[in-house]
Amino acid sequence: MISNSCLPKHHQLAGRTLNKHSTKMSTPKVPYVTHNNGSKMQAIGLGTYTSLGGDCERAVRDAIDVGYRHIDTAYFYENEHEVGKAVKDKIAEGVIKREDIFIVSKLWCHFHEPERVEYACRKSLANFGLDYIDLYLMHWPYSYVYRGDDVMMPTNAKGDVELSDVDYLDTWRAMEKLLEKGLVKNIGVSNFNSEQLARLLANCKIKPIHNQIECHPGLNQKSLIALCKKHDIVVTAYCPLGRPEPAKKLPVYLFDDKVKAIGEKYNKSPAQVVLRYLIELGAVPIPKSVNKNRIVENFNVFDFKLSPEDHKIMDSYNTGDRLIPMEHAKKSPHYPFNIEY
Repeated sequence: MISNSCLPKHHQLAGRTLNKHSTKMSTPKVPYVTHNNGSKMQAIGLGTYTSLGGDCERAVRDAIDVGYRHIDTAYFYENEHEVGKAVKDKIAEGVIKREDIFIVSKLWCHFHEPERVEYACRKSLANFGLDYIDLYLMHWPYSYVYRGDDVMMPTNAKGDVELSDVDYLDTWRAMEKLLEKGLVKNIGVSNFNSEQLARLLANCKIKPIHNQIECHPGLNQKSLIALCKKHDIVVTAYCPLGRPEPAKKLPVYLFDDKVKAIGEKYNKSPAQVVLRYLIELGAVPIPKSVNKNRIVENFNVFDFKLSPEDHKIMDSYNTGDRLIPMEHAKKSPHYPFNIEY
């Protein structure tokens, strides 16, 4: 087990780390998380949202070379083919074997009807050019009207997104069948609130291993992380760095002198401090980058530990404000953000 007491108890050492502020690889020491079904996944991953036009493929190749073994994407991102090509290239080069890499993808909202779930999964598999997906998540608990595979945000004459009333429990039952057929190795959810998780857990045959949620110092999700930990569900943190806008010096916690000072204590950047904070809260961050130096930097967060005083400072940035409120879906009975967590 990892000696750092601030890491969740299910973290185990494996993988690789890098020297401080270095782009060169050194002795491997990146933790893995163990899921409630015994499968394992690296405790940090590469996010790929908005990575397109070859950038995603290049970023995944770079990340694998650095030591990443956890790649996050989704049908909605329209880059599954780039992820798949990079992975297959690295397998062909002998850098990794298929079983070394943990690929996460997601079922989009217009495929929630039970009869479309397997079809959607097979489309993603065809995009990847792979035989199975390591983790398949329900991207959101609410659903859209189906107007075609590529009409991912269907709208009516008024321009409003067309919501449907498919129950996520019915969608989940169809996802369970994917696991039984061997199309996926694990299933989970994304953006589920506490009540939705409780309802799912009370009605599922196969327990979700994951809940992927927006999580960063501005929305630290401590309550939802605690609930998921109670039920042995791993939390993945998307937007862990709060979608930085350097010109505006946003989010505040990436540019505040107090966070810079924390970083200076450990010879780390503010971004590394933020990622370490989330890891110590019990989340698995999936920072997105197409810049190799930042990909390396984001990976190098397992060789230091924040103090209780550091945590108090990081906690102070929690406003509860969301970067992705998905307000167009508020009329859905399954909209997840009408309650505190």
